[in-house]
Amino acid sequence: MDTNEAMKTYIDVEDALKRVGGNKALYKKLLGRFVEGNYMDAIEKAVQSGDAEDAARQAHTLKGVSANLSLEKVRALSVALEELIRSGEDCTAVMADLKNAYDVTVGFFDSVE
Repeated sequence: MDTNEAMKTYIDVEDALKRVGGNKALYKKLLGRFVEGNYMDAIEKAVQSGDAEDAARQAHTLKGVSANLSLEKVRALSVALEELIRSGEDCTAVMADLKNAYDVTVGFFDSVE
């Protein structure tokens, strides 16, 4: 799988650009703000402190932001994480998958044209 194909499984750039009226500069600016948001750090801190309410809220926020930016893998895993946290189930595996997807997704940001 080439880089563009791999990226498409993480970021739906075409869909995202529709959301911002085709404004690539705006989309890249929003991607930068996504990184600055430190969403994963906030979720990890809440989970580690045992604050399920805050962890679920943080996962919900990440879900919404990633959906708006068409960050597909992060969005899907955020949905799963929020559900696990709210149900009180172990979320360790999904947290690890989300962290990995987050890191891979952010790694693709420089490739967004």
